[in-house]
Amino acid sequence: MSDIDIHALIARRVHALRSARGYSLEALAERSGVSRSNISLIERGQSSPTAAVLDKLATGLGVTLASLFEPDAATAAAEPPSPLARVAEQPLWTDPASGYLRRQVSPALPSPLQLVDVVFPAGQRVAYETAEREQEVHQQVWMIDGQMQLTVGGVAWRLDSGDCLAMRLNQPIVYHNPTRRPARYLVALATLPFHVPRRS
Repeated sequence: MSDIDIHALIARRVHALRSARGYSLEALAERSGVSRSNISLIERGQSSPTAAVLDKLATGLGVTLASLFEPDAATAAAEPPSPLARVAEQPLWTDPASGYLRRQVSPALPSPLQLVDVVFPAGQRVAYETAEREQEVHQQVWMIDGQMQLTVGGVAWRLDSGDCLAMRLNQPIVYHNPTRRPARYLVALATLPFHVPRRS
């Protein structure tokens, strides 16, 4: 999928999710912290939003960042989703700020599980102001190659090849590659349909 196609996909998804929730541009701006004008540009495909901006929009919409890379309802209706996602058809997106490359691995089928393949450039850092969403989202990061430092809330974790870190998407997360070579990792996200009460 080309850069033009991926920006068009993001534009359609943000607009579709906002419309489905009945949010005006002003309402989403207030919920996400992204300006009304910026959201409008993104929905028209005239802006290349950074990962941090997309995460703010996803939080404001109550979905995962990965959900912004799924096919829109019109496309899904015209072409029934396949349980197989060929690598050549998986949406590929580059963060314009850090240069990190994310591949949406999961098929377009409705599922509580999403997989994302990330290649993170040497020396780069991305900070997400992730907050509580309407649904409970759990995430695991499995290092395939290289090294990453993840700060979840106020706790810093160093991940080496083969390590796996679990977290909930309800607090700020910073991704940092402190080395001189790219790192690669797999992100697995699971969305719980209902809030599960915790035992006291």
